[in-house]
Amino acid sequence: MMGSIDVYFSFRSPYSYLATPQILQLREDYQVAVNLRPVLPIAVRAPEFFDPANAKRARYIQLDWPRRADFLGLPNQWPNPDPVVQDMQTFEIAKQQPIIYELTKLGVEAQRQGRGVDFAKQVSHLIFGGTRDWNRDDILGAAVTAAGLDLTEMKSHLPEGDHLEEIERNQANLDQVGHWGVPTFVFEAEPFFGQDRIATLCWRLDQHGLKRV
Repeated sequence: MMGSIDVYFSFRSPYSYLATPQILQLREDYQVAVNLRPVLPIAVRAPEFFDPANAKRARYIQLDWPRRADFLGLPNQWPNPDPVVQDMQTFEIAKQQPIIYELTKLGVEAQRQGRGVDFAKQVSHLIFGGTRDWNRDDILGAAVTAAGLDLTEMKSHLPEGDHLEEIERNQANLDQVGHWGVPTFVFEAEPFFGQDRIATLCWRLDQHGLKRV
C-alpha cells in the first residue's frame, strides 16, 4: 500500500524552509510519495496580505520564524537577495519580480524530474541559510546538483514549457482544498497547514497503516 502527500510550498516562505527536514523524513518513515507543489509566495499571489493596515502579520513573522529556526537548530538569515523584491520597512511589493517566477518554475521542473522535495530542501537551505548571492548560477547550481539535478538542463525546459500554468493549477488546488498558506500538506484531500502540523499528519498516516516497518 502506497500513499501520496502533496506539499504546497513557496521558495520565499521561511516556514516552508523550516519544514524541509521533516518533509524528507516523511519519505523515510512512511510508505508515501511526497510531491512538491510549488506556488508563488503570498506577497505575489495576495499582496493585500501585506497591506499597511495588516502590518502586524508581517512583523510577527519577522519575530517568529528565526525563533522557530533556533528551536529546530536550523540556520536563519533573511535571504540576500530576497526572492521577492519588497521593501521590508513599508512592505511595498515591486511590480517587477526578476527572481521568484523562474525559481518557482524550477521547482515545478524538479518535481517533473522526480526530485521535487530534494530540490526544495537544498535550495531553501541555500536561500535561508545565510548564503549571499545564492541565485548565482554557480552557487545555485551546486545546490541543484546536490539534489540530483542539473541546473542548466532544467533551465532549458523553462522557455517553452507550461510551468507557469502548473503553478497556477497548484494555487487553484490549494484554494480548493480549503487553504491559502504554506507549507500545506494534503493527504486524502485533508489539509494540514504549517511546519508544526507535520506531527498531526504523521498521526493520520499512522491511522492509515502507512508507517514503514
